[in-house]
Amino acid sequence: MSRPPLIFFAAISLVATLCSSFSPDHPTNRRILVLLDDLAIQSSHSLFFNSLQSRGFELDFKLADDPKIGLKRYGQYLYDGLIIFSPTIERFGGSVDLAAIVDFVDSGRDLIIAADTSASDLIREIAAECGVDFDEDQAAMVIDHTSYAVSDTEGGHTLIASDDFIQSDVILGRKKIEAPVLFQGIGHSLHPANSLGLKVLSASPSAYSANPKAKLSNPPSLIGSAISLVSVVQARNNARVLISGSLSLFSNRFLKSGVQKAGSSIKHAKSGNEQFLTELSKWVFHERGHLKAVNVRHHKVGEADEPAMYRINDDLEYSVEIYEWSGKSWEPYVANDVQVQFYMMSPYVLKTLSTDQKGLYFTAFKVPDVYGVFQFKVEYQQLGYTGLSLSKQISVRPFRHNEYERFIPAAFPYYGASFSMMAGFFVFTVVYSYNKQAQS
Repeated sequence: MSRPPLIFFAAISLVATLCSSFSPDHPTNRRILVLLDDLAIQSSHSLFFNSLQSRGFELDFKLADDPKIGLKRYGQYLYDGLIIFSPTIERFGGSVDLAAIVDFVDSGRDLIIAADTSASDLIREIAAECGVDFDEDQAAMVIDHTSYAVSDTEGGHTLIASDDFIQSDVILGRKKIEAPVLFQGIGHSLHPANSLGLKVLSASPSAYSANPKAKLSNPPSLIGSAISLVSVVQARNNARVLISGSLSLFSNRFLKSGVQKAGSSIKHAKSGNEQFLTELSKWVFHERGHLKAVNVRHHKVGEADEPAMYRINDDLEYSVEIYEWSGKSWEPYVANDVQVQFYMMSPYVLKTLSTDQKGLYFTAFKVPDVYGVFQFKVEYQQLGYTGLSLSKQISVRPFRHNEYERFIPAAFPYYGASFSMMAGFFVFTVVYSYNKQAQS
């Protein structure tokens, strides 16, 4: 492709990242464009849409081939998020295309894509830009003969009951999802170079991807736990992407349906789809796991003002406040692994910050005995959380000529040698003079 994948978003400038990290406003995106294959999906998937609207999102439903749709106007984006529930679309209408969607995510906005067995090349290309590869077989589905959902109408074992969730409270919430999630669709894998992608819902070790209506003559290309059913990507600019291989996963039928996993005697009155999608959508749209850093300060010990530069061996204090968006307000973020570097070409000082459990992180250290241009750097990356990249530049100067100690303890032997030589010369002069007078 002509455009680089989203997984290589390192080109996004540090300034943009800092602006995102220090944003004083809450991060919840409010206006979302929903592109549909058919407006009937608005009714058949209404429970998922109602969940978003009940949390304050404004959804704008459009047909994917509508010639009037667009993501921006006069250079300004009209939406904060994008949901693509149009797996069969071959070409979007209006000004929306692959490049426009890549730019949309490149700008820090969020994206949800739902595919199925009829996924078009366009949907596959969008997923590929995110480092996700769907099964190349257009007719393939995920099949599991041991972890399927017991059903009177579905006998091909393509209706999966999966409970292999990512172990992350920040992504799926702290409340455990008790019931398995119903899934029926196409599997995908994360590109090996995609270090930013995570499998949120995985297939079981007995699953494989193949055409259920054809005889399996060759080994499947996707097998076992390598198959991802639902994945997420958090780009380096903190934009979040959710990719699902099943549009039915979001449907009212799956959300309200009971589920019994094969081999289990427990029949759940309701699948885990609703809880799973609600918690996951909270993470995708930054209602959880969004950090901000404010009030970055540094100063000499005993002073309050930030100096223009430090002198070597000065004692200084550094502090920063970090908060997490809870969905309604900013709450103190508590962790014990936030570190600051005092950096010039390489870290001269690396300190783990202490915390008061109320959002304030702080430490104190001595400026190295090296002068030059240094940086205070905080690079914080934690699974599921937006990354913090903070940097402040400061100069370090040597002692001025009138700031050195007049007598250096390390030089006392030399001082002693000098004074002893002077004393010896004085004694020698006196003795020599008296001896000469006596001889005369």
